[in-house]
Amino acid sequence: MKHLLAGLVALMLAIPVFAAELGDDGLHKTDWMRDTFKDLREDLAEANAEGKRLVVMFEQRGCIYCTKMHKEVFSQPVIDSYIRENFFVVQVNLYGDLEIVDFDGDVLTEKNAARKWSVLFTPTILFLPEEVPEGQTAQQAAVAVMPGAFGGGTTLDMFTWVNEKRYMIENEEDFQRYHARMIQERADGSAD
Repeated sequence: MKHLLAGLVALMLAIPVFAAELGDDGLHKTDWMRDTFKDLREDLAEANAEGKRLVVMFEQRGCIYCTKMHKEVFSQPVIDSYIRENFFVVQVNLYGDLEIVDFDGDVLTEKNAARKWSVLFTPTILFLPEEVPEGQTAQQAAVAVMPGAFGGGTTLDMFTWVNEKRYMIENEEDFQRYHARMIQERADGSAD
């Protein structure tokens, strides 16, 4: 009976939440994405006030990998709730013309910010620290960058690794080692 109940719970957790809608700009919109003025200094302050980590997520219209992430990964209840509870997500259009204010004070369009930060494809996710040293850009300050579409396990592991500040030198477990350990723990059935 215990195994049946565990199986039913696992099945319920695997049922995707509602997929993201497409906005007028052709980008996927989830209710955990924040509609801000894209002043990263203000966004960071707001994220910190909520006890969350700031994430800048680059996407583009027609991106099949962005669609895959929204339909197959971000829609997984465990990932959706983890992002919702722990992250302040600001979406940026790789080819957009909206103004964005970088941490160093530069005001530029979304597409020029992508060039400045060397973002070449979508999706690309920049994870920011709670404090950004004066004069640094978002790219320089990022504690991790997730370049591309990945499966649910890798995505959840990256968000968890950042949220738990495992990137800090004293933790001595880089993402690859952490991810490999989590894969093994999930296979053994010992992961949370």
